[in-house]
Amino acid sequence: MRFNKEMDFVHWSKYFFIFSIVLTVLGVVFLGFLGLNYSVDFRAGSNVDVSLSKNLTQAELKPALDSLGIAHEPSITIGDQRVNIRYDEELDNAQSEALKTAISKLDDKASYEINTVDPEMAKELARNAIYSVLLSSLGIIIYVSIRFEWRFALAAIVALLHDAFMVVAIFSIFRLEVDITFIVAVLTIIGYSINDTIVIFDRIRENLRFGKQKTYEDLKLLVNKSISQTLMRSLYTAFTVFIAAFFLLVMGGESIKMFSLAMVIGLLFGAYSSIFIASPLWLLLKKRQKPAVKNNPA
Repeated sequence: MRFNKEMDFVHWSKYFFIFSIVLTVLGVVFLGFLGLNYSVDFRAGSNVDVSLSKNLTQAELKPALDSLGIAHEPSITIGDQRVNIRYDEELDNAQSEALKTAISKLDDKASYEINTVDPEMAKELARNAIYSVLLSSLGIIIYVSIRFEWRFALAAIVALLHDAFMVVAIFSIFRLEVDITFIVAVLTIIGYSINDTIVIFDRIRENLRFGKQKTYEDLKLLVNKSISQTLMRSLYTAFTVFIAAFFLLVMGGESIKMFSLAMVIGLLFGAYSSIFIASPLWLLLKKRQKPAVKNNPA
């Protein structure tokens, strides 16, 4: 199966550029004012996950928690026979035992998982997450520069950072919780995105060898042709992983829900960035090359 070779991907890319720019601006605004909704993995404090044998209401839980005398007001999330209690301070052993006793009076079959992160550990985890993304991006720049040329490398890294930031922006705008699995998802998305981008770039380079491109329009036709020739392969790859991530999101447990959601969002953005961001951006960079390519007068 193949799309019409005359489909003008470069023309349609301007609309995707506009969409991505608007979402980027929104993401920057939300990140600047609200930041990310970090889980206990990245915030100092204690996270108490309680599995219950029956459902409890906020009205039942709050008096029991208030009786503990803990200074900070907890954040309470109630699910089906499950309660998550988040404190912005570390609970000591006495406070943890008092909390268990208070909830046991409401449900004597309750089980508990308490995770505590100190401030320094939270900062270190956040720094390492940023370093991991930057180092992986640097490695990709070096690899693509050696295998192709600097224009391909620059276009590829812009597309990868675009995909990563789009996921971050969506999580910030909708106040979705960011945990350690979120970083794993972002790095996985980068891997799939660079794979699709490299496939298209490799076809562009191959077509360049056998073509005689003298004008910008010649290069534009070559890019459209190269995308058409590799489009279904890219879509099949993204769609296959998307289906797996989607069912993990729908049917998986709470521990991997944010990972699955980040994967679903990132794969959608990655599918179009390789086609409508990376390749057209390379064309814009190539257009400025002198004197090999000259733009036709209007």
